[in-house]
Formats: sequence, structure tokens, C-alpha cells
Amino acid sequence: MTLGQRIRQLREESGMKQRELAAKLGIGEGFLSKIENDQKLIKREDLKKLSEFFNVAHSDLETLWLANKIYDLIKDENQGLKALKVAEEQAKYVSR
Repeated sequence: MTLGQRIRQLREESGMKQRELAAKLGIGEGFLSKIENDQKLIKREDLKKLSEFFNVAHSDLETLWLANKIYDLIKDENQGLKALKVAEEQAKYVSR
């Protein structure tokens, strides 16, 4: 699940309309639509607001946010998946 999909899910489960959540975040409804459709990435500082609005773990939203950033970085690279696997191995090595 992407961050945008999770935000939409949380919003819909709470019965909130896009315009309501957009107003709480101080962004436009169109921008929120793009976030929910994974065309734009929400600001990192807004993750705390979302976690409080929907009573979900900030760390879960932040994980999805970081995953989106990583995907955006490698999606158009021919060696993107290979590089991601190498980075994963490096992260395992460093954390030992």
C-alpha cells in the first residue's frame, strides 16, 4: 500500500471528505487528490497531523512516506531494482 492509498483509506474510513481533510492540513483539495493518487508527496511535517487526526502510528505513515521517496528516486532508472537490493544489503551490513 502506498502512502496516498493509506491516506485515502483513513479519510474514507473516518467519513471525512477530501475538502475537510485538505482544510485541516492547510492544503488545497486538488493537491490532496494528487497525494491520494500518488502524484504528489505530502510534506513530512504533515505526517504528524495525519497520525493525530486518524489516531495511527506516526512511524507507519513515515515508513510509507520514505518508501514513496525511494520509489520516486529509482522508478525511472534501468538499474533501480538492482540498486535497491544492493542498498538493502548495505543497510543490513551497517545495522549489524
